[in-house]
Order: sequence, then structure tokens, then C-alpha cells
Amino acid sequence: MTPYKILVVDDEPQIHTFIRISLAAEGFDYYGAESIAAAKHVIEQESPHVLILDLGLPDGDGMDLVNFVRATSNTPILILTARDEEDEKIRLLEAGANDYLSKPFGIRELIVRAKVLLRDLVNTQALSDSLEASGIKLEISTNQAWLQGSPLALTKKEFAFLRMLMTTPDKLVMQEELLAKIWGVTHTRDSHYLRILVSQLRKKLNDNANDQRVIKTEPGLGYRLLSDS
Repeated sequence: MTPYKILVVDDEPQIHTFIRISLAAEGFDYYGAESIAAAKHVIEQESPHVLILDLGLPDGDGMDLVNFVRATSNTPILILTARDEEDEKIRLLEAGANDYLSKPFGIRELIVRAKVLLRDLVNTQALSDSLEASGIKLEISTNQAWLQGSPLALTKKEFAFLRMLMTTPDKLVMQEELLAKIWGVTHTRDSHYLRILVSQLRKKLNDNANDQRVIKTEPGLGYRLLSDS
């Protein structure tokens, strides 16, 4: 069996040394990054199975990386935080983190929490790796898409947009939520991003803006995927 890949993002070298040795002893493939930019590169090249993330990074807030990951995947995220306030923990979970561990932490607890996240990941993928609606099929683990059985070429953002709509067919997904998940929380007012993306998607899905049979625009509110087209 191929070892699971775990990416650790922290700007403290001693943390990397501490975690790397323990993960290797448990049979995991360790990847390390000390900045958001370096982490994004590893994510794009290696597709790690679990992300262990410290929030205080030299090139920004670690929550920006959470938003980056959540735009395209359900990769489990474990936050390492020195902040112990309940409100902060709730904010982390609502933003997309799966779990958190307060510093200082014990390595045995870290390993156990990582294993639990991997177990949940395997179970989730087995149950819901595919989404199908309106003649569209998405395979989450491989980022592949089909339209009426034929391969459909999508950008990462197009895939993320369709995934969000197809998770709850016929239900309105607010544009602020779409913008936050796909582009990040600093772009929740940039609705023109969505208009451009949806225009591109309509061409690929043979969906006429004047006769919306796949993606329904709710002006000023958001979008829904029509499952009965």
C-alpha cells in the first residue's frame, strides 16, 4: 500500500524535525513547507492526504491556505494553534479546518489525530467520491468531469464551483459563500469573478444564459444547479 502523504506547514525548523521523525516512524511520507507559497507548491505537485498547519506564517495568515485548499478539495486539515480561546477554535472549524491541536502538544496525540483524519477521509471518499446531476458527473478524488458521458475539461475553479452546486442540487448557493470558498474571504464582494466563470461554464455545458437549464442565476443572491434539465 502506498504511504499516506502528510504536509506539515510551520515556520519553526524544530517543529519540522520533531514531527518528521515521528511521522516517518509511523510509515507516513512527510512533506514540509515553511510558508504559504511553498505549501501551495507542494499541494499542487504532491496532493497530500492530510495537511498539518500552523497559522502564523511569514507570508500571511494560515487561514488563507485553508481557503485555497477548500476551494478544490476535502483534504483533512489539522490546525496547530497557540491560541486556546473557544471563539478562535470555532472560527477555525467554521472556516474549514477538521481539527485543531493547541501548542505545546504531544507527538503521540498528533499522530492519533492524523490517523483519525485519514480514516475519515477514506470512509468519506468511499461513500461520496462522485457527484452526478443534470448530466454532469464529477469524480472528486481525481478532479475529473464528464458531460453526458463525454470528458469535460474544467479549470480548478470551475470544478470547485460545480462541486459546490452539485452537492445540493436545486438549492441556492449564495455568491458570498462561493467567492469565499473559491477565491478566498477577501473576495466576497467580487461578484464579477463569478459572472465570468459562469459565462465560461455555460459554453462548456451548452447552457444558454437566456434559457437557463443547468445553472440558474438568482440575481444578487447566488446560483443553483437545476437537476431536472
